[in-house]
Amino acid sequence: MGTTGRHELWVEEPAKRRRMPDPVRTAAVRAVLIIALTLIQAMIALLCTLADSWLAFPMVLSSVGSTVVATWGVLDVWVTRQVWNQRNGVVSVPASTARRLRRERRQARRAARTRVRAPENIRTQSGTGQLTHP
Repeated sequence: MGTTGRHELWVEEPAKRRRMPDPVRTAAVRAVLIIALTLIQAMIALLCTLADSWLAFPMVLSSVGSTVVATWGVLDVWVTRQVWNQRNGVVSVPASTARRLRRERRQARRAARTRVRAPENIRTQSGTGQLTHP
């Protein structure tokens, strides 16, 4: 609720999943459109068959062809996704493993930097806070 006492019309929420890469999303949209047209075509073929229309046989044949094309569309999405993951790297499913490895590398780098900087400290080791020269 805002300060004026009105409800917000639109509330932004963080995405639960990352967005699909553009080539994969394009292939998925294309596959959905092909599948939708195939289903419409199959329904028309069924209705033409029930109505004893001359259009029934050509529609059934084209529905079979469209089913092949729709199968290709789904496989295209799968292959495009695999190619994208292979070319651009895959985020490992157990993200905690990748996170743990990064954390260990980061700690090792910090430890190495600390070892390098230790002799260069301005303060003395006695902890008096005095500079090394007066």
